[in-house]
Amino acid sequence: MSSLPPSQAAAAAYGCFHRLLLASTTVPARSGCVGRARRLTLALRCLPIAGHRLRSRKVACQAMTETESEGDGDKEEKKEFGDDASSPSVDSVAEANGPAESDSSIDNKKDETANAELLSSSDTVQNVDGDATSTNDVQENVEVIEVVSGSPLPGMKQQLDDSVRIPKATIDILKDQVFGFDTFFVTSQEPYEGGVLFKGNLRGKPAKSYEKITNRLQNKFGDEYKLFLLINPEDEKPVAVVIPKQTLQPETTALPEWFAAASFGIVTIFTLLLRNVPVLQDNLLSTFDNLELLKDGLSGALVTALIIGVHEIGHILAARESGIKLGVPYFVPSWQIGSFGAITRIVNIVRNREDLLKLAAAGPLAGFSFGFVLLLLGFILPPSDGLGLVIDPTVFHESFLVGGLAKLLLGDVLKEGTELSINPLVLWAWAGLLINAINSIPAGELDGGRIALAIWGRKISSRVSSLAIGLLGISALFNDVAFYWVVLIFFLQRGPIAPLSEEITDPESNYIGIGVAILLFGLLVCLPYPFPFDPSQLTDMDFNF
Repeated sequence: MSSLPPSQAAAAAYGCFHRLLLASTTVPARSGCVGRARRLTLALRCLPIAGHRLRSRKVACQAMTETESEGDGDKEEKKEFGDDASSPSVDSVAEANGPAESDSSIDNKKDETANAELLSSSDTVQNVDGDATSTNDVQENVEVIEVVSGSPLPGMKQQLDDSVRIPKATIDILKDQVFGFDTFFVTSQEPYEGGVLFKGNLRGKPAKSYEKITNRLQNKFGDEYKLFLLINPEDEKPVAVVIPKQTLQPETTALPEWFAAASFGIVTIFTLLLRNVPVLQDNLLSTFDNLELLKDGLSGALVTALIIGVHEIGHILAARESGIKLGVPYFVPSWQIGSFGAITRIVNIVRNREDLLKLAAAGPLAGFSFGFVLLLLGFILPPSDGLGLVIDPTVFHESFLVGGLAKLLLGDVLKEGTELSINPLVLWAWAGLLINAINSIPAGELDGGRIALAIWGRKISSRVSSLAIGLLGISALFNDVAFYWVVLIFFLQRGPIAPLSEEITDPESNYIGIGVAILLFGLLVCLPYPFPFDPSQLTDMDFNF
């Protein structure tokens, strides 16, 4: 049996060079232990880069081919040293370069050529090994910073795809030509879920800087990207976030929005009628056997529904003025008070906190105003049938606003334990005020939660929201309405509120005053009236004490 020459054995050991070295038929073994050690070293160095065989083969072949020019491209390498092509033998190269030589001189040249090739190949493998190691390090770094922690875009729904990620050339244009010393001086950048988060120093007023940056962004890229100017929750400093617009697609639902809203609306009409028929409330199962009694609750249902409708109209008008798109309102049924109002989704991105404040405050402002006027009329006007609705005055202790107004307008007539006949409009308007007050709780994505974010910013409003939900949870232990509402907030309205285009600028002081007034008014409707209506009872309590 004949053994392979040492050059072929070395080529077989680190297989990425076998096509060139396989052509040498006889290479004297006079290189000895040094040559074999060098071949063994090459074989060991070739093992760690098995994952980069194609790239290593190209680089090694370039170093070993003496007749190939350094400027050859990838296409020529693939053509000459492709997987299916055969490498030229050393003998054929020698014949092409000059006249025939003696066998001994040819053998000597082969030996020298093989040794030179192996030495150059050793250096090449070292370079390839270093390139592969650096490439792996870069890949590991990219994976570590793939998504930024402490997202300044809470509640944002993104459709992520590698094809829509911002390329490096675009990022350079954003840093050098879109941002600048006069608007936002970029000091660092980080990847952010298909977009880029820029940290730096904000110059001038945030609203004007945002307008300048947005104009430059549109001039460079049209409507391809969306800019957010926010407060980073990690360090409370301004950050700019640029996101591809096609990743900010609105969520889709399984059922058409109008169909689900209509279904909720039908159930809400039923609960509004049911709430105003006390006989049916005592036995809900008897409702389907006495549907004709629901007509007795028509007047009360219409008044409460009218207050809710005025609330929603306020939102619609404010949204139209601010350029905000709203979804179809979902009316939430409630067997306790008829309805909990409506959940209306904001479809597009709100421009700033002032626009959000206008939108959120418009509904409660309209609903509170209309409901309060009806409440006053109920206390002032006599019942239409001359009899009215007989109640126990202690019911007015459930609301600080209604109890105080009753004490102011009714005076000494209002005494605990003494039945009182009132216009039912009082209770109907009160129900409407309570629905507006519940929606004004500064929690989640309720109107009150949006008002709190617009006035105090995202960090403080989140704390206020947690406190409000906690207090409401405690109230749920004693009140079924509070329990129902806690469950509703947790599953449907807990937030977080989607980011605004520019969240740094505070609203004007007059709008802040309106927002605070709405929150306080809602608190007065929900808090109990702690004082007795009859002063003599207070005197008796002091005397007994």
